[in-house]
This record gives sequence, structure tokens and C-alpha cells, in this order.
Amino acid sequence: MTSNTVSATPGASESDAAPGRAGLRGHPWLTLLAVALGVVMVTLDGTIVAIANPAIQQDLGASLAGVQWITNGYLLALAVALITAGKLGDRFGHRQTFLTGIVGFAVTSGAIGLSESVTTVIAFRVLQGLFGALLMPAALGLLRATFPAEKLNMAIGIWGAVIGASTAAGPIVGGLLVEHVNWESVFFVNVPVGLLAVLLCLAILVDHRAENAPRSFDIPGVVLLSGAMFFLVWAVIKAPEWGWGDNATVWSLVIAALTLLAFLAWETVSGEPLLPLRLFRSVPLSAGTVLMVLMAFGFMGGLFFVTFYLQNVHGMSPVDSGLHMLPLTAMMIVASPVAGGLITKVGPRLPMVGAMLVTAVAMFGLSTLERGTGTLEMSLWFGLLGLGLAPVMVGATEVIVGNAPLEHAGVAGGLQQAAMQVGGSLGTAVLGAVMASRVHETLPVKWAEAQLPLLPPQDAERLGKAAELGIAPPAPGGTPAQAAEAMARVVHDSFLSGMGLAFTLAGIVAVLAAGVALFTKGGQHGTAPSVHV
Repeated sequence: MTSNTVSATPGASESDAAPGRAGLRGHPWLTLLAVALGVVMVTLDGTIVAIANPAIQQDLGASLAGVQWITNGYLLALAVALITAGKLGDRFGHRQTFLTGIVGFAVTSGAIGLSESVTTVIAFRVLQGLFGALLMPAALGLLRATFPAEKLNMAIGIWGAVIGASTAAGPIVGGLLVEHVNWESVFFVNVPVGLLAVLLCLAILVDHRAENAPRSFDIPGVVLLSGAMFFLVWAVIKAPEWGWGDNATVWSLVIAALTLLAFLAWETVSGEPLLPLRLFRSVPLSAGTVLMVLMAFGFMGGLFFVTFYLQNVHGMSPVDSGLHMLPLTAMMIVASPVAGGLITKVGPRLPMVGAMLVTAVAMFGLSTLERGTGTLEMSLWFGLLGLGLAPVMVGATEVIVGNAPLEHAGVAGGLQQAAMQVGGSLGTAVLGAVMASRVHETLPVKWAEAQLPLLPPQDAERLGKAAELGIAPPAPGGTPAQAAEAMARVVHDSFLSGMGLAFTLAGIVAVLAAGVALFTKGGQHGTAPSVHV
């Protein structure tokens, strides 16, 4: 590859920033198109696979634990590797890192589709998560380096809209593929998308590197941070099964904390630290990271229950439930670019404070959902949630990446994505535990109030587990229709009681996040990069 270096000044126009460019190569908006196509694979895959899991379980004869690890293995690998992947982009170039991620993600997707055992599926899903981790920080690093300061927020807004659309489209696309083709097609679809993304990236992307980009790699830091993230996410994933007070959960969290302390101590003496701690001297960057954790905690943790509500309480198919959540998707698609433009004009602080308050209102509204809630009311709360989330997705990303020096743009992108993964995992686990506790507390009371026959302990325990998911098991043969209807009503009401409490707590977290947003401000964007073509 030939190389020429062009110095750019902050806030320069496209033509000023790269006077030697010609044609498609290095064009900011085409760069956005190329990275968005690659990122679509990762975000779509995060939700599309959940629809395929029942078919995979049936076809491969997998256990429930095996099916769970198809998702958990992917999320664990993604969370553990994100910050390290960002550092790889800073060290070796975001273009190369992004292309490696696309190729690896597409190849492992094809390998999953060809797998004949659940063990092989899980192994390739872990590899898929590692390659996926390369894509997200590199995408943000490319956008940060390519766009002039006055257009960066708009670019991040469009990027956020693509992520929101592909995430929400997952259940719909997955349902159609599984229903009309097979579960393998859910993974095979990434192969042509990946090929197209590779061709676009080869034609368009330019390798941006700051003059003072890192020249060495902090291997001890990688080991320590990866270990800390692994034990933290492992504990969060397994806590619902083990119990939060179980020794295994407690020790996993203790090991995570000790390993994190060791990592922080090492980073203070490392000559080229993996995660330079001086980044957190920036109050806006630190606030943006905390804000991303809190936003993901409430959003992902709360929405975890919505699919169970739509499918098990309302009896919708996976495709229908996905269609009912389109107001959320549509509002995020529309509001993200608008939020980017607004944040460019007035800064991120006020839009994000207002957006988190809107999110809180939506969460409190979702806490009122009942068995008979209609589509119009659901659409109102879903749409309001999308309206609130969009400015936070855009603003927090800009705050974290924009307040980091350009040579650490990849690490900042990894930090943003890791904060979202950790927040989402914590939200799902913590709110799930709160909900389960409320269901098991409410179910016996409502069962007695309905004057239903007392169940043996084992049957009561099975009923409680089903109620956590809003599933009303079939009534025993010979049960009068009125009694069977009462049983289903009790189960659904107990589920709704737990879901209502979970969304209420998510709303409170959103209010706290609005307070954190007060400490944010827009990034300075530093000096633009040198460009290696």
C-alpha cells in the first residue's frame, strides 16, 4: 500500500482536510455508509439469533443451558474484547481492524450455519463475538477521524439510527427466515452482507492514524482487563441461575473486583497503557461513560421483558411482536439524525438531560401495561422511549469519543461499547432478579385470592418459573374452563406485577441518568489525523 500523509486542521472542510483525495476514497459520507453496513451485521445478530434458538434446540437436540450459551458466549466474548479491540485499532489502524472484523464475522457466521452440534455453534459464536468486538470501536474511530467537527454529531446520529433500526429489525428478519427458510439462514445471511461490506471498505476507507498513535501493546493490561470483564459478565450472566448470594456468584464478583484493581495499579506504571487512566480526568468523558451504563441498564434491562409480554401475555407470534415494537425503531431512526444536528448547535448536555427525562416518562408508562392494553397505548410508550433514547445514544457517544485524544479514539469507542454491554447485562440480571422476586411473592397471594386449589410444592415451583416468563401452563385435563381461565389470569397478573416493578426501577435509573448528564459537554475533537492512503 502506498502512503502519503496529509495534515488537517480542526473543523476543516472535507476538501481542506484531504486535498490529495480523489473519487470515492476517503469521502466522509461514503465512509459512514461502509462502516454502517459492517456494523449492521453485529447489531442485527444481537437480536436475530434469539428467534432462531428454539429451532436450533430442536434440530440439534440441545439442552436449555446449551441454547442459553449460544447467546451468552457471544455476549461474553464481545464484552471482554471491546476495549482491547479499540486499542488494536489505535495501534494498527482502524481500517485494517475493521476489515479483519468484517471478514472474521462473515466467515464465522457461515461456519455456524454449517455446524452440526450445539458445541460447535457455541464455539463459533464466541469467535463471532471476538470479531464483532473489532468492528464497533473501529467504526467510531473511522468516523471520528474522517468527519470534520461540525458534522461529526450528524454522522453519529445516522450511525445510531442504523444501529437502532438493525437491532429492532432482528426479531422480524429472524422470524421470517426461520419460518420460511431455516435457522441456518439466520447466519448465512451475514456472508453476502459481509462480502459487500468488504468490497465497499476496500474501495472507500482510508487508514487514519494520529501522529502520536501508540507504537507498543500492553499485554499485561489486556490480560488483567479481559479477566476482570470476564468474571464480571460471567457473574452477571450466571447470577439468575446460581442466586446473587451464592458463593460462586460472590467469588466471581470478588475476583472481578480484585483483577480490576490489579489492572488499575498496572496501568499507572505501564509505559503504554491499554486504557490510559488520564482519560478519566475528563469529567465529561467519565460522566458520559456512567451515563451509557445507566441508559443501557434501564433500556436493555426493561425491554428484556417486553417480548415475553407481547408473546406470552398477548399471544403474538415473534413476527407480530417485532412489528408491535416498530414505533420504537421508527422513532429512533427519525430522532437520531435530528438529535445529532441539535447537539451540534446547542451541545449535548441539555438534549441528553431532557432525553433521559423523556425516557423516564416512557419507562413509567410501560410499567402500567396490563393484559388488555391495546396497540395504540403500547405504541405511544414505545415511540416515546425511542424519542428519549436517540439523543442519549448520539450524545453519550460523542461525549466519550469526542473528549478523548484522537490517538485514543479506538479505546474510547471500545469504552463506549463496553459500557453499553456491561450496563445492559447488569440491567437484564438485576431487573430480572427483582421481577422474579416480585412474581414469586405475588403469585401465591393472587392464587389464593382466586380460590384456586392449593398446589404441591414441586408444581408450585414450576408454575412460578413459568410465571417469570408470563407463560400460563396448560391446565390439567378435566379442569373447568372458568378455573383454567382464572389460572392463566393469575399467572399473567403476577408477571405484570413483576414487569411493572422492573420498569418503575428502570424509570428511576433514567432520572438518575438525567442528573449525570448535567456533567457532560461536547468534545473538543482535538487535532485531525494524518491520512495514510
